[in-house]
Amino acid sequence: MKKFDLDTPLIQFEDSTGKHAWAIRNAVEGVQIFGGIGSGKTSGSGRTLAIKYLTAGFGGLVLTVKPDEKDMWKYYCEVTGRSSDLVIIEPGGEYGFDFLQYLSSQKNSETPITANILETLKTVIRASEEKSSGRSDDPFWEKSLDMLLFHVIDLCSIAYGNTSVQTMYDIVQTLPKLTTAPKEDNKATAFESAFKKAKAIVEVEIEKWYKTLSQFQKDALGEEEEFEEAVMDAIPQARLLKFLDTFFFETFKNLSDKTRSIIEFSFNGFLFQLLREPIYSMFCKTKKNVRPEDSLEGKIILINLPVKLYNKVGKDCQTLFKYIWQVEMEKRNALTNDRPVFLWADEAQNFFTEHDPIFQATARSSLVATVYITQNLPNYHMAMGGSKTDDRVKGFLGTLGTKIFHANGDIETNKYASELIGDAFFYDPSRSVTTAEKFSRSDSVGLKLDRRIRPEEFICLKTGGERNNYRVEAYIQVQGDQLFEGGNFKKVKFNQKYN
Repeated sequence: MKKFDLDTPLIQFEDSTGKHAWAIRNAVEGVQIFGGIGSGKTSGSGRTLAIKYLTAGFGGLVLTVKPDEKDMWKYYCEVTGRSSDLVIIEPGGEYGFDFLQYLSSQKNSETPITANILETLKTVIRASEEKSSGRSDDPFWEKSLDMLLFHVIDLCSIAYGNTSVQTMYDIVQTLPKLTTAPKEDNKATAFESAFKKAKAIVEVEIEKWYKTLSQFQKDALGEEEEFEEAVMDAIPQARLLKFLDTFFFETFKNLSDKTRSIIEFSFNGFLFQLLREPIYSMFCKTKKNVRPEDSLEGKIILINLPVKLYNKVGKDCQTLFKYIWQVEMEKRNALTNDRPVFLWADEAQNFFTEHDPIFQATARSSLVATVYITQNLPNYHMAMGGSKTDDRVKGFLGTLGTKIFHANGDIETNKYASELIGDAFFYDPSRSVTTAEKFSRSDSVGLKLDRRIRPEEFICLKTGGERNNYRVEAYIQVQGDQLFEGGNFKKVKFNQKYN
């Protein structure tokens, strides 16, 4: 397999040498691109990076917001000779990803299957919730949703050996309530069927275990409490079933209707989207012919569910795949497979989750070249939600080693860019003139500490197009090595016609 050198140059700027060019090493430290509408961030720096990554042999994952992104990436792959590596998951397409089957099949994982499914669903559900100053950060709602998820998944696991979106949805819809209207027939509900089956399976296991005991051991289990304790120690599923019984018939059943409905709605509101076409056929049917690990073999996976067309469900499904992809990339062994992979998200605020800062903190060691593109900082603040968003957003941005700032009319983003590039001492000439009895004049030069790039300068950057010879201006700031004439920032131009 091809070996990748982290010092391989990707972009050679005018005054940089091969030794100090922007390289794969910089790419896997992450890139954040800011730019206002029409600034050329996608067609300028975004286009250049995409083509450079593809030419270098990166695999990757592309998330979509706008309908034209599919054709754009097909073109990028065509001009770089990577068309055969492009895998598109889309309605009516040949590729799909049964996420629950995929998560359930990871039996060799150090993390239990239930925990894998729980973390995936919880991350996506929380990301899809409407962010506010209180609701999303309240630990009660988070823990309550966790408990419901955990117990429903465990019930499915005992009763059926696996789980599905349809089964979970049906079970939650029919959980026991304090007051239940009488049924018109004697047909068991989805919950009753699952619990009855789980109980029967555990009883068979208890019977098998009991038959293995000697008569002396049986006699020693005369008391009911002693017998139950021995069963719990010997059969893990029996212990788990007791937890399920307590949760569903006591804890959850006795919740107030209002509290219970909020928790159920958070759970079922997301599952309901997955049960509708075309999402069901793409992510919930046994059609597992795309795996996140395919990116490590050089595949470029593109999820063609643009948010502009599919709205919330498109956003949630792409966030689901993205989270699973991130987890798999974190597991990779970079010593046996050193192919860099990229995570590409234009209008990145649509796919931002609580896992992103955690993932990005170690993405470099996983050789993941994250490229997030958005207009401004407030987009991230709104996506993050909850309290202390400013600290959390800036903390996340601190994990991305390269920042590219295009023309922007947002004051907060321009101030951030100016502060990030920093201050320097400038000569500050001054002159004093006296016209009293005698005319005198004195000139002096001092030093003044000021911003290297003032915030207002970002507003005037060229935005490309025919009037600018298809050249887009931006300031690039790179942490670490001083790539540009002894500094780590520079005003650069990107070609919108670059191939």
